[in-house]
Amino acid sequence: MKKKVKIKREVKVLSLGGSLIIPNEINLDYLLNLKKILIKHSKNYKFVITCGGGKIARIYIEALKKSKINKLFQSFIGISCTRTNARFMNYLFGLDSDKGIPHTTKSLIKGINKKDIVFCGALEYKPNQTSDSTAALLSKRFKTDFINLTNVKGLYDKDPSKNKNAKLIKEISWTDFDDIVNRMKFKPGQHFVLDQNASKIIKESKIKTFILGSDLKELDNLLNKKNFEGTTIGEFNGTTFY
Repeated sequence: MKKKVKIKREVKVLSLGGSLIIPNEINLDYLLNLKKILIKHSKNYKFVITCGGGKIARIYIEALKKSKINKLFQSFIGISCTRTNARFMNYLFGLDSDKGIPHTTKSLIKGINKKDIVFCGALEYKPNQTSDSTAALLSKRFKTDFINLTNVKGLYDKDPSKNKNAKLIKEISWTDFDDIVNRMKFKPGQHFVLDQNASKIIKESKIKTFILGSDLKELDNLLNKKNFEGTTIGEFNGTTFY
């Protein structure tokens, strides 16, 4: 039986997309602004941030794929990239660099009991999932909302990079979102707002989930309980468009 997690302040779980950490080079201005916002809000919340592998993970994975190396090893290199990004974020925030980052849920809980902000990558290997699944599982464990930070403003009805008339979906039910996600086949290093396993977790556990883009003003608004631009996945009927 798992021990109850006792944290004095509400924990917010964020998934920080690798595309926001290092799109081509380190996205330093964005990350330093993120640091300011999280430190400001740490008076009211504690933060667990899972880091994605991003472009660098996809480059490694593609090389292994071309070399006909199995998907297990492709996943392992992706996990390594998420942990490298998390370690970098740990250093950038000046957080106990000598102790590194947690590799297990147990060590993460120990860390968040002592600190206001904890970064991690994938905590362990599980098939067909990305760092988003790690964040979804942690949201379930802490009984809290899930905030996904990515490089698009939210979920669209069409791919916004290919369709100029794509519409941002303001609200969508867990079931409808899960249907959309599962139209795609999982592949290591996939690039979508949430992976299939994360969608399953938030649906089954009824975790309210927010998808926000690279404008950190929207994260600040959300944490201040103000209106924000993005997508909310929750208990809705159908979808709502802006």
